[in-house]
Amino acid sequence: MDNAYAAADQSVAGTATDLVTLADIRAAAVRIQDLVLRTPIIALPHPDRRDEVLHLKAESLQPTGAFKLRGAYNTISQVLEESRERGIIAQSSGNHARAVAWLAKRLDLHAVIVMPDAAPPTKVAAVRALGAEVVLVPATERDSRTLELAAEYGYVEVPPYDDLRIIAGQGTVGLELIEQLPDVDVVLVPISGGGLISGIATAIKSLRPEVQMIGVEPEFAADAAESLREQRRITWDTKLTYRTVADGLRTPAVGVHPWGHIRRYVDDIVTVSEDQILTAVRHIAVEGRLVAEPSGAVATAAWMHDLAPRGATVAAIVSGGSVDPALMARVLAD
Repeated sequence: MDNAYAAADQSVAGTATDLVTLADIRAAAVRIQDLVLRTPIIALPHPDRRDEVLHLKAESLQPTGAFKLRGAYNTISQVLEESRERGIIAQSSGNHARAVAWLAKRLDLHAVIVMPDAAPPTKVAAVRALGAEVVLVPATERDSRTLELAAEYGYVEVPPYDDLRIIAGQGTVGLELIEQLPDVDVVLVPISGGGLISGIATAIKSLRPEVQMIGVEPEFAADAAESLREQRRITWDTKLTYRTVADGLRTPAVGVHPWGHIRRYVDDIVTVSEDQILTAVRHIAVEGRLVAEPSGAVATAAWMHDLAPRGATVAAIVSGGSVDPALMARVLAD
């Protein structure tokens, strides 16, 4: 797919004009280095072709269990004094919530987290254990309730993905990956709101334009794949996206800012089934000795089922490891 779009080509409705730069991502890397882990690359053999190896970027090993710490810290660090005075608010199904709550505890900030009432109980409990105030709402009210509370109490908002500071922070994953695996040919990245792939793709395409960037979604939440195919930003009903076991990828549409980056830098978006996702969770655990939640395993699922070019050096982002213990027990027992 040809993605050689000029930065100024923003003719599609709902597309932001500003794009994060490599300089923004490098600045974020310096800003977050004291609290964010430089995650390792782990080799994962193919289940059928043992001579083929996938290179896993293990963001599940971050202190909060997911990549979200990067963008949240890059954002909060730039509004720290204001946040101390007014408190912060975020909306998330789990991993961004936990990152914001963890940072609030470390930085002595009051944090309010709006979470969907269908979020995994383990993720809600983890946020509360960090001292944040949790507000549970129907999934369709996540954005509106957050805006209402921010307006009522003056909280500083820390968006989960639709923010240039968030995208720059997530882009530090790409900087590290290129340093760790300079001969990479293809990078597979999970997509939900789009902040992660936007940042990684910006970093990697700025340094190595020939690297193929492929996003991965569940078939049950494939709004980004449809958007790229139709070349317009498409929203799915939450009744559809909430069917997937990958609870971190249920966002009904990519953000406005991420969409601009996806159009410019992402070569393709592929989808995987529920069975393929859970098979990947098991394979990562057994052969990679790494815990991945379903959302964090979709990129690996795409590689396992030949949705990435054969014979290439392929990397996949394991975006999170906050898996429900009961689900993991069932997956490992199969």
